[in-house]
Amino acid sequence: MFNCLSNAKAQSANFPFCTIEPNVGVVNVPDERLEKLSEIVNPERVQPAVVEIVDIAGLVKGASKGEGLGNKFLANIRETDAIIHVLRCFDNDNIVHVESTIDPVRDKEIIDFELQIKDLETVEKRLERAKKSARTGDKEAQKEVDVLNRVKDALESATSVRIIDLTENERLEYIKPLQLLTDKPVLYVCNVDDASAVSGNVYVDKVKEAIKNENAELLMLAVGTEADINELDDYEERQLFLEDIGLDEPGASKLIRAAYKLLNLQTYFTAGVKEVRAWTIHIGDTAPQAAGVIHTDFEKGFIRAEVIKYDDFVNLGGEKKVKEAGKLAVEGKEYIVKDGDMMNFRFNV
Repeated sequence: MFNCLSNAKAQSANFPFCTIEPNVGVVNVPDERLEKLSEIVNPERVQPAVVEIVDIAGLVKGASKGEGLGNKFLANIRETDAIIHVLRCFDNDNIVHVESTIDPVRDKEIIDFELQIKDLETVEKRLERAKKSARTGDKEAQKEVDVLNRVKDALESATSVRIIDLTENERLEYIKPLQLLTDKPVLYVCNVDDASAVSGNVYVDKVKEAIKNENAELLMLAVGTEADINELDDYEERQLFLEDIGLDEPGASKLIRAAYKLLNLQTYFTAGVKEVRAWTIHIGDTAPQAAGVIHTDFEKGFIRAEVIKYDDFVNLGGEKKVKEAGKLAVEGKEYIVKDGDMMNFRFNV
């Protein structure tokens, strides 16, 4: 799957721990809007948004205690912003499974348990320090003890941190600094056979039932087929292959967009004759924060933003036509950038 996404050609073989060192791929985010913008502007180059995908070594029971590649795996996963958890949801006697049988819910629970155990260690260490401060009458430390006790109880009952009912402030103040593994957003990818690529199968149904209260995303991919499609050079051949199994686009494209969404990211555009470019920001970012993605000086010296809605730019045929139609908006520091906004910034440092 990683190779389908990144064309990085990581080794993929029919035995456990084929991956030892993480494979890293920088992947373009598919976005049809860029193509339409470039048709209108005809720029010298087009730069899409990107996400970094890391293929991490497999994990087995006991990883939290150092079994297999456990410590390495856990250190690698701590550095990520979100987790794509690939679950085997197909039968094939020729492809080995480390547990000998096919059970995606069991596989998921093995990973969950190992991550929860590691998080429990982290929380208990922090809790001991907070308790010492709380005994001196430190009110802030007392609040932290209360939050960490709730998190500890949840982890001990096999509940991941991302599911725990905490306020935004509690998460920001006491949980985020700990970089807990089970606090990361998760996308489950059910790896299915061709026949199940569109409607799923009994394994996928079991996964859906298992994660229904998890606040997690799920996607089905026939990864073996995706790999075959990826080997084809001809675009039309790829499309025919996809149509044969009932898909309108490669699953890899859906996965990249889903990962982008999982990271709470969105895109705004700049468009000129030199370059049409997609810029990545977080949902909820203000105009100065969006400007800062281009250059920190843009944020420091922000004066205003000229904003054009993507649909207006495309329907009217470019910036000049938009201005003539009176559709260009001038926005200040409080403006919350919307996905697809076309932006120019005025700044002075």
